[in-house]
Amino acid sequence: MLVRTPTVDEAPPGGPVSTALRCGPALSSPDGVEAQTCVAVRGEDVWARTYYRNTTGARLDAALSLLGPDGHSVWSRCVAGPGDDPSLCETPRVRLKGEPLRYTAVAEFAAQAGGAQEGRLLLRAGSTSRR
Repeated sequence: MLVRTPTVDEAPPGGPVSTALRCGPALSSPDGVEAQTCVAVRGEDVWARTYYRNTTGARLDAALSLLGPDGHSVWSRCVAGPGDDPSLCETPRVRLKGEPLRYTAVAEFAAQAGGAQEGRLLLRAGSTSRR
């Protein structure tokens, strides 16, 4: 299971700085992708982070987006190599504007072009639960 709790990041002398994580549910696809996507906040910075495991046997494209309360977004593209070890992908950090609870993150995993399932969406995981 990929469930994460708040972490402590490396910091300059004077003590650790904690990173608050607000994560959606850990999801898995029948194709062999597991992911959990979070909004991370540390001080005045906010970014999206997704933890994933790719047991499909093929490299996947991962698109990760952070959606802000003012309509702006930032995104990253990661290549999710095959393997059983958990990995992560993050967006660049941006300056927090408003309440952290108003930010959301979404990760989408798709088969790479040229593969047997070319471009097919295999899993979408978000930082919030649908109700």
